[in-house]
Amino acid sequence: MDLGLSGLRAAVTGATRGIGRATAELLAEEGADVAICARRADAVAETVEALEARGVQAMGEAVDLARPGVALKRWLDRAAERFGGLDIVVINVSGGGGMTDEIGWRTNFEVDLMGAVRTAEAALPHLARSHNGAMVMVASIAAVEDFGGVQAYNSMKAALINYAANQSQALAGQGIRVNSVSPGVTLCPGGVWDQVRQQMPDQFQATAARVPLGQRFARPTEIARTIAFLASPASCYTTGTNVVVDGGLTRRVQY
Repeated sequence: MDLGLSGLRAAVTGATRGIGRATAELLAEEGADVAICARRADAVAETVEALEARGVQAMGEAVDLARPGVALKRWLDRAAERFGGLDIVVINVSGGGGMTDEIGWRTNFEVDLMGAVRTAEAALPHLARSHNGAMVMVASIAAVEDFGGVQAYNSMKAALINYAANQSQALAGQGIRVNSVSPGVTLCPGGVWDQVRQQMPDQFQATAARVPLGQRFARPTEIARTIAFLASPASCYTTGTNVVVDGGLTRRVQY
């Protein structure tokens, strides 16, 4: 299937590793120009070079989405100026799981939820001028069922799904589609599950054994493919949905 991404302009947050990096690379492979941001300037520069090697335009800046300010809007505005507009925005940032104290709650609130809100609001003027305005917000299966106990991460990802669904209704009249993706356990170098693999191998193996589809963790590219499809013109009639990509790990019936 031709996703129709060639020639489109995309922005991906948190794109120097894991799901964000895989998504940026896949969009570039499909012919989209890609702007990225992340907190570390050196990682941003390396990722931009890798994207340009795929024959598309790429640019990136170091931006901390947890901090209100002009940096985020400036990055998106510069990307739109460089590419001649923006069609796709993928919101993929997180303060991380495991935090239960008040500082943790504030961190996940500022990064996972408010980082998404700030990105969406800064991107809307550009997406409104696109013929394929699409946002995809990366949530988690921790948002849709009990997973890992009471954590700020779980609640804020649940709020993110709600935010995306409500935005889909509010923006449909402007032709902007908004969807979310909830990945299951995903293994990437340096990620949280990679740390578990190294430090708690028994827990890592037990978690993998719970996944019906292959008893293994997801690869970032497997999540990225769903994100790219939802962002593409091939999915032009899909909005307001949350797609769970977890190998069957969650046991609920999803109607």
